[in-house]
Amino acid sequence: EEVVVSQFLTTGIKRQADASITFSQEEFGILPGLIEPDVLQTIQALPGIKSIDERVSDINIRGGTNDQNLILWDGIKMYQSGHFFGLISAFNPYLTDKITLIKNGTSAQYGEGVSGIINMETKNTLNPRVFGGAGFNLISGDAYTQLPLSNTLALQVSARRSVTDFLNTPTYSQFFDRAFQDTEVSGGSSNFDAGVNRQENFYFYDFTGKVLYDPSPTQKVRLNFISINNNLDYEEEALDTGRRNSNSLDQTNLSFGGSLESQWSRRFRSKINAYYTRYNLDAQNNTDSGVQQLFQNNEVIETALKAAGHYQWLSNWSLHGGYQFSEVGITNFTDVTEPPFNSNIKGVIRTHVLFAELAHKSANDKVQATAGLRAHQIENLNTFSEIILEPRLNVSYQLSEGWQAQLLGEFKNQTTNQVIDLEQNFLGIEKRRWILSNTTTDTLLNGRPGERPLPIVRSKQLSLGINYDKGSWFVGIEGFYKGVDGVSTETQGFQNQDQFNGEIGDYRVMGIEFLVNHRNRHFSSWLSYTFNDNQYTFPTIDPSSFPNNLDIRHTLTFASTYMYRGLKFGLGLNYRTGKPYTQPLEGPAGINTSVFPFTIDYQSPNSSRLPDYLRADVSALYEFDLSPAVRATAGASVLNIFNRRNVLNTYYRLNRQNEIETVESISLGLTPNISFRVAF
Repeated sequence: EEVVVSQFLTTGIKRQADASITFSQEEFGILPGLIEPDVLQTIQALPGIKSIDERVSDINIRGGTNDQNLILWDGIKMYQSGHFFGLISAFNPYLTDKITLIKNGTSAQYGEGVSGIINMETKNTLNPRVFGGAGFNLISGDAYTQLPLSNTLALQVSARRSVTDFLNTPTYSQFFDRAFQDTEVSGGSSNFDAGVNRQENFYFYDFTGKVLYDPSPTQKVRLNFISINNNLDYEEEALDTGRRNSNSLDQTNLSFGGSLESQWSRRFRSKINAYYTRYNLDAQNNTDSGVQQLFQNNEVIETALKAAGHYQWLSNWSLHGGYQFSEVGITNFTDVTEPPFNSNIKGVIRTHVLFAELAHKSANDKVQATAGLRAHQIENLNTFSEIILEPRLNVSYQLSEGWQAQLLGEFKNQTTNQVIDLEQNFLGIEKRRWILSNTTTDTLLNGRPGERPLPIVRSKQLSLGINYDKGSWFVGIEGFYKGVDGVSTETQGFQNQDQFNGEIGDYRVMGIEFLVNHRNRHFSSWLSYTFNDNQYTFPTIDPSSFPNNLDIRHTLTFASTYMYRGLKFGLGLNYRTGKPYTQPLEGPAGINTSVFPFTIDYQSPNSSRLPDYLRADVSALYEFDLSPAVRATAGASVLNIFNRRNVLNTYYRLNRQNEIETVESISLGLTPNISFRVAF
């Protein structure tokens, strides 16, 4: 595929002809604040992509929520993407060969992800020599290698584990404060008691494996495995009474996959892949020395099969198509011993898909176009069956030397969503639960107890962009419109009068993304700006239209990098306007005393905004040879070098005295980190 921009922001980031962005770990230079090529941190350098709450597990693409992103690891759908409850990417970057980011104009072979796709591919070629590496930073240590077992067989493994349960570093302290603020672990609830002794034990790990087997020059067999785990144990003891409370949380993602690629002729190739993935979140809370016990579980099990073929019809025409099947089962379980309460909600959705697309590239390479269609037959075994057609379009045209115009469009749908449960949350840390769509309308068809209506989420997106790329300059501007229907207030993170009601509505985003990048052999500097107008419409809420919780009107980034021989240096500044939130009514009117327990009465939804966000980051790397076969890299970084206090979120609650409390979520403070790595 033709590369339009060979170097985009920094080395290893490339813009493709279809407007997708690819990242190469081996060629990666440096970005401000990063000393490692963290997969989910890196993509946030691009216009239109940010994490509003500074969590890599909560990435917002063009104003969408994180559950609207399709995250693939070697073709396997991932339901967990972060360590440290979202602050660190869960994917080892050093065996990741390529990352592809798609915001619009998606190929018909991909479904779901109504906001975007993040596709990670590990190294996929046999190498006659052993290679690998190891390293550490102030949060974790890791190692990886690829071992050739024969001329046709190789084994790839990687492992990483945190040091957080036996080493307290400044980086860990800042991450701990950010991840656990206002939770039971930090004593941040309104029932906080200073006369309590608290102890916590937290760690995470991940490991991967891959078998590479080439039975013939025209066939490739690949087997993949990944395990991700976050574990927290927390105990507290009242100093006066000796009563103990104990809590535990275990979050895992375990996945297996396999694929067969075959080159049948010069014109035709095929690929078959299948996978199994299981996400599980368990929490247990024992209070009053075990008098009351609370068990919570959220489990996702998905199996999938995909068969696709690619035929080079003529020199300038190609046809790609295939079939895909998936079965997703999700369980949400809650059990309380005192007073007795039990809830167990299960659902299964099966999806059959046929997809096809036709691609054309003109003889003079001025026009590249792909048009496709994806046909879904979706069945929830309890409630509905639906057929959905999704057209896709991706056209680029070279206006003149250095100038290119692009038109992108797509329809998408998805049936897995994350509801945000602020009452039955997991120790106040993980508030999101995966759940299935259970209806095609705003009303649950058979009124199943314990469930609210959650339709299939559907999106439409159209964008038009013009890019200039010549010499050392790249300038790009793109306008887009995105509409997403079937969203629930339960999936949007409301913390006002609408947080528990489960209304169904939509949101519409209109925006502009602008980027100018000047680069030469040693320097790269860029300025990016994004404008978003992101509005909800919920017909049953008054007023029915108001700003989206992720309505960040203006985002500005300025950054520069310098690379000379073994030295790499990056400095960047990130600014954005504040997110919307809802304040209580002023004075006594803010508390509704006509009901019991008392509740808070709020102003119009999202009628206030947080202060503007500003953060400066810096990082430096130095590479040198330890021996002819071993290369070392030392790095240092500081996030938020001016230690600015940025408010990420604000909400309100009633304390024991029925007074309104203001609760603020604060960004990372000044956070240093160092790393050292070797590679051979």
